[in-house]
Formats: sequence, C-alpha cells, structure tokens
Amino acid sequence: MVRESHVEKMGKIQDVTYEILNVLEFNSTRKRQSVICRYPDGRLVLYCKGADTVIYERLADGNNDLRNLSREHLEQFGSAGLRTLCLAYRDLNMDLYESWNEKFIQAKSSLRDREKKLDEVSELIEKDLCLIGCTAIEDKLQEGVPSCIETLSRAGIKIWVLTGDKMETAINIAYACSLINNSMKQFIISSETDAIRDVESRGDQVEIARFMRDTVKQELKKCLEEAQHSLLTLSGPKLALIIDGKCLMYALDQALRKSLLELSLNCNSVVCCRVSPLQKAQVTSLVKKGARKITLSIGDGANDVSMIQAAHVGVGISGLEGMQAVMASDFAIAQFRFLSDLLLVHGRWSYLRICKVVTYFFYKNLTFTLTQFWFTFQTGFSGQRFYDDWFQSLYNVIFTALPVIIVGLFDKDVSAALSKKYPQLYMEGIRNNFFKWRVVAVWAVFSVYQSLVFFYFVTASGQRGHNPSGRMFGLWDVSTMGFTCVVITVNIRLLMACNSITRWHHISIWGSILAWFVFIFIYSGITTPWDRQENVYFTIYVLMGTFCFYLTLLLVPIFALLGDFAYHGIQRWFFPYDYQIIQEIHRHEIEIPSRARLQEVAIHLTADEERSYAIAQLPREKSRHTGFAFDSPGYESFFALQQGIHAPQKAWDVVRRASMRKTNVPKKK
Repeated sequence: MVRESHVEKMGKIQDVTYEILNVLEFNSTRKRQSVICRYPDGRLVLYCKGADTVIYERLADGNNDLRNLSREHLEQFGSAGLRTLCLAYRDLNMDLYESWNEKFIQAKSSLRDREKKLDEVSELIEKDLCLIGCTAIEDKLQEGVPSCIETLSRAGIKIWVLTGDKMETAINIAYACSLINNSMKQFIISSETDAIRDVESRGDQVEIARFMRDTVKQELKKCLEEAQHSLLTLSGPKLALIIDGKCLMYALDQALRKSLLELSLNCNSVVCCRVSPLQKAQVTSLVKKGARKITLSIGDGANDVSMIQAAHVGVGISGLEGMQAVMASDFAIAQFRFLSDLLLVHGRWSYLRICKVVTYFFYKNLTFTLTQFWFTFQTGFSGQRFYDDWFQSLYNVIFTALPVIIVGLFDKDVSAALSKKYPQLYMEGIRNNFFKWRVVAVWAVFSVYQSLVFFYFVTASGQRGHNPSGRMFGLWDVSTMGFTCVVITVNIRLLMACNSITRWHHISIWGSILAWFVFIFIYSGITTPWDRQENVYFTIYVLMGTFCFYLTLLLVPIFALLGDFAYHGIQRWFFPYDYQIIQEIHRHEIEIPSRARLQEVAIHLTADEERSYAIAQLPREKSRHTGFAFDSPGYESFFALQQGIHAPQKAWDVVRRASMRKTNVPKKK
C-alpha cells in the first residue's frame, strides 16, 4: 500500500495497492536488488536498484542523453562524498513473466546450488532496463576517524581502504580520513575511461575482457616504473594507488598479481573501490601470503566478513550495520577510533608482555637445568641427580610461577597516554625488537653464566663449610643451598626486567621466595617409613645453623646478577630502546589518574564544553546484547535527563531503553 499524490486532483492524495510478485534479493555478487510488482490495472513492472556499474551494463540501447547526464551527476555526488545508487525499470508482458516465473520457482525450490541457480535465473529478466535516475545519500564518518588513521600511519602501519563505493566517493573519503593528501602522487587505474567505454558499447564480451586485461597490464607496468623511480629520489612524494573493482579483477590474475603486490607495497596508501566481498578477501590474502605481512581487517557489515576472516586479526565494529562482522571477528569495538587504543596501547603492551614472559621462561628453565648439567661432570655421568625430585617438580609450579604471571598481566613500559602520544613506539613491535635471536641469545648467555656461578660457587663453599657438629656439607646440603640461590636469583632477575613495579610484583616475587622457605622447612622435617635415604631430612635446619649458608645466600645472587646489571646499564645508557628514551623524558612526571585528569581539564571548559563534559561523566548502562571490549553507544541522553542535564535525544535511546536494566540512580542531595 503506497500513499501517492492524486494523478487528476491536484493537492489530493490516494492510497494505491501494488501486488509484489517476486523479490530478487541483494547479495554481494549481484550488487543489486529487484522486485516485480503488478499495478492495479494489471501492468507488470520490474524495478531494479544497484551500483551504477551493474545497472549501466543492463540498460537497453538508446536514451544516451539520460545516461550521460546521470553519469555526470554520479561523479558529482561521488566527489562530494555521497553514496550513490542507480534505479531502473522494465515493463514485462504476461507470457514472458509466466515462463520466467516457472524457472524462478524451480530454482527457488532447488536443494543444490540454490543461490547459484537463483542468480542465473535473475540474469534472464534483469536486462533491457530503462534508467530512471540515481540517488545519493550522505554517510558521515564516525568521530575521530581521521585522527585515528593519521596516528596509525605515524605508527608505521600501512592502511588500505577496500570499499564498494564509487571511485569518486572512495577518494573523497580517503581525503577526509587523511589517508590521501594533495602532496601525494596518485596512481589511478580505472575502468571508467573513454577507450574502455567504447569497447563496452560494442557488446563483445571477449573483446572487452582482452582489452581490459591488456590495459590493466600496461597501467601496472607504467605505475610500477614510476613508483620505483620515485623511491630512488630522496625528496620524492609519497605514493597512493587507487584501483576499481573491474581492473582489480584482472590485476588479481595469476600473471599480474605479483606486479600488483609490488606496486601496492611501494605505496603509502591503497584505495580499492567498487570491490566485492570476495575481492576484499583476495586482496587481504595477497598481502598475507604474498608479502608475508601481518594483516588486520576491520569492518562493520556483512560484506566485510570474508575480509575479516582472511586476515591474521579481524576486528568488527558493532553498529547500525548489524552484528555479522562482530560475530566473525577476533575483537569487537564500538567505534573505529578505538582501534588506536586496541593497537597502540593494549596490542603493544601485550606484545611486550608476551616477549618478556617467553624469554624469561626460557631463561629460568635453562638456568635451572644447566646447574644439574654441570653436576654430571663431577659424577662421571652416572645418573646421580643433583636436586631432590620435589624441588624439580615444584620449581615451575610454585616457586617461580606467580611472578611471571603478574608480569604478563600488569607490566607496561609507558602509560597509555604516552603510547598514543608517541605512536612511533609501535614500530619496535613491527621490527620485532624484543623477540629476535639476539635477544634470546643474551638471555641464554646469562643463563650459562649464572648456572656456572650457582654450581661452582656453592660447591666451593660447601667444601669448606662445616655444620655445627663439625661434619662437611653433603650432597643434599649443597643442593639445597644451591636451589635456594636459584630461586632467589631468578625471581629477583624478573624484578630487574620489569618496567613498572606494583605491589602485586612485590607480593608475587617475595611471596614465591617465602613459599620456598615454608616448603623446605616443612619438607625437611618430614620423614617416611619408605624413604630410607633420608634425602633432605633436617637439612635446612642444619644449614641455617651455619654462617656459610647466610654468606652464600648473600654473595651468590649478587655475583650471578652482576653481569645482568652491567649489561642493562650499558644498554640503557649507550644503546637505548625508543621506550627507554620516552621513560627518561617523562621520568619526573607523575601519572595522573584518568578521573583526576578529567577534573583538571574541566576547570578550563566553556559553557558548552561543560555541558558536554557533564554528559560524558554520566553512567553508562551496558547493553544486554553486547559484551565486547568497548560497549556500543548507550543511554547518554536518558541518564542526562535523570541527572537534570539537558541533552539532545539520540535515535538509539528509544530503541535501547526497552532493553535497559532497571537501576536506581542515586538522587542528588
């Protein structure tokens, strides 16, 4: 039922009923949607809307003036950053429709390859269309997108835009996002040229494909030569590649994809427009497998799912486009601007923590194992163990487990604010500075050095030490004393590797050392009927009655960590990492908590800014439908009214208020 203006009576309206006979659904391959309807007078009409490239291919001959005029309008709308669609129709006679409808019903009821058969049947009737015109709507960028992209570019991340929009629209969006600027040299490979249009007007598909392939090959070769020449010059401009879906289809051919990849990697920015979801996934896989680079895909719609799944890391934006991208992604965020926090702050911290945890695990186990390895030279490789079985079993489970977990959770080199202020710090992860073979080799060298100190210093002190009864230290006395030094040293060594030390670090490290002493006091005081060897029975009590034990516990860790201390001092002073330079610059600054920092800023706000700040401080109710790292925009205006602050009504408040949990907001006294 459609309410229309009356045809005969001016200023009057009438309700007209149209019968919808068939709906040819939209999908990413077709890039269009059609309906077949019957007018009240029995007239059958097919209406089709879709991308201009798809609609123009299916137009009937003639009416070139309207085509050219609409094409000019489309270019104007695209240059203004608007998203465009073309509308067309076709009158159908009853015989044609009935014969086609039988095929449509058969395809719709097919159990195998239903989607493919429906597309083939749709092609039979979606042709010889008459152009109605074009539409354009504004699709504004989210807040903070340009600054986020600029920050990520400064961090050394190359950003590619894969979109289904027209080339003019895509270029306009790229300018708005600061991805492209006027100082860049742009390589544009487009199918919208006069030569290609002339070939397309002849209608020979074989000739069109051959001509397009040759044209794309020549353009890629030409652009690649210019790019390589530009890179050789010291003051050459930055490069940007812009290519549309038709040309990309031929560029992704096996013979041309190497040239495409080489050209793309030489460019600072790449914009692919009018691409299908399959092409998005192909471009992502090309970089992932061809260039062997770490890829991240971010999208908000169902047409981005294949791209998100093809990348190493997929990020979905939960918004008005639906939840398909979120459900297929590894991470979900509410707005694009949160990507800088995800990568530059949490992603970078995670990389540093993982590198530190892995290398430390390697270090502490190698140190512990090598100590026993040196012992085998004294026993002639007889198989005699140096440590008690329980010592070996609980070394990784209790005595050194908790500190490394705390470091993996809480360690950070610089604050979140400094991480975003200096995005170049992210390049340390791109260069993999903290997980190279050189870094592992340094840990291994100090493991060997410390294991030698542990074994030979402790055994040397044990040869000259005596217990209160005058007896020399035995094997289990020396091994217990050596294991005590190992536990103390490896825990303190982790404390030296921490960039930030909190109370949890102290609790875990000193608590692990204390746990060893508690264990050995209990274990040494227990003997069992089946333990005839009495390995470490009463050993710790005997050791603690000697001066040699305390002297060893003091000197051995100092000598063992002396090399690490000297190395880190020299490295920090003469060969510092980027984050260490930032630490020195801001070492006298006290990190202000986020709430206190906001209150300090609020003192200098204008009246309008105070109102916006007050709204920002309102509580946010998490949606029942989301549970992601960043919640979707919520109930700012709703809470504002309850707090007595005037705020404009948001469109999503009406919809989401129904699903909000009932909470009692405290009233102001």
